[in-house]
Amino acid sequence: MTVALTSRRASDVRVIGLISLAHGSSHFFHLILPPMFPWLKAEFGFNYAELGLLMTIFFVVSCIVQAASGFLVDRIGARPVLFAGVGLLALAALTYSQSNGYAMLVLGAVIAGCGNGIFHPVDYTLINHKIAPANLPYAYSIHGVTGYLGWAAAPAFMVAITTIFDWRIAFLAAAALEALILLTLWLGRDRLVDDVQARREESETQHAANNPSGTPMSTFGFMKLPAVWLCWIFFFFSMGATTGLQSFAPTALFKIYDLAVSSGNYYLTLMSMGGAGGMLLGAYLATRLKVPERIITMCFTVNIVMGLLLATGLVPIEIIVIAFIVIGLGLGIAAPSRDLMIRNATPSGSSGRVYGIVYSGIDLGAALSPLIFGILLDIGLPKLLFIGVALLQLMIILIGFKVSTLGQTKPA
Repeated sequence: MTVALTSRRASDVRVIGLISLAHGSSHFFHLILPPMFPWLKAEFGFNYAELGLLMTIFFVVSCIVQAASGFLVDRIGARPVLFAGVGLLALAALTYSQSNGYAMLVLGAVIAGCGNGIFHPVDYTLINHKIAPANLPYAYSIHGVTGYLGWAAAPAFMVAITTIFDWRIAFLAAAALEALILLTLWLGRDRLVDDVQARREESETQHAANNPSGTPMSTFGFMKLPAVWLCWIFFFFSMGATTGLQSFAPTALFKIYDLAVSSGNYYLTLMSMGGAGGMLLGAYLATRLKVPERIITMCFTVNIVMGLLLATGLVPIEIIVIAFIVIGLGLGIAAPSRDLMIRNATPSGSSGRVYGIVYSGIDLGAALSPLIFGILLDIGLPKLLFIGVALLQLMIILIGFKVSTLGQTKPA
């Protein structure tokens, strides 16, 4: 028995490692473009709204692909979809590196959106069906930590290479890094086999147990669940807040506090590192306390206070650094509770579809946020970035409580 448990744990660790590596690369690509905004603005003369629109295009495409790819994952399996997504991210970085104007940057954003859109349906399908239930909170935590590490690494990686060489070399380096990740996944491909037939049979068995009258199972039945759409709204506001900070916090800090943009980018790295640390604590709290809505409320209340303080323009430089670390900690601690909340709303056998739809809320929130906040910066209202982020986080608290009041109801 001990040998079997040890073998299962070792297998889970390898699977989580591969999935988390892919997830980290996805989050890395969320932030290879925003740190380059000052250089792209200087070279091509773009305004902040135009630069924000690139991120909007990226996330709109990702939103569409994410909703569709969930159905594809449930039909052909997660592994081939994963390989296609990682390959597209490498191609996107290569396209960015060769850009000679706005049109090629738009093309790169479209390709990157297609690659990014596959990750959550793929990742969570593999985690939910290949990891032992007892290890799920920790799997979610490690998966989330690598996402934050990807966010943390991108600004530092891109700015450092651009400073030493130029922005085109930075994008080429990002493409090479993604190609290396694809090779690693290919070498571990046997660990990523997804038994689509077994998932389909599980879904049919559960449906039969819940529907003794023999009502046919509906492919879209899960979309009748209120909790699924509340989770979609939750993610919409959550990513809108996060992407607003990631896209324009360095510029807003420069305008409000006269801080160098490069310093602002490193604050984002510290925020992401705080998020990675918070994920580890969040997994422990989610497992022990089992009160996700309270954990979410605590974390985002602190983050609201931090955002409003930054908006005053009166915070000392030393406190700004602490504020960004605290914001990252709050985001990280809340994340495992969030993921367990989504799993509780997911009917068996429908992981790809549910995560595809729910996580498309992330992409739509991330799509609209840079465009709106970019316009606010163009008209000279940088403080509204931090105020707007605080308001979005207040909505997250309210939605989290509403989701917690709904038990899982299986669709007919």
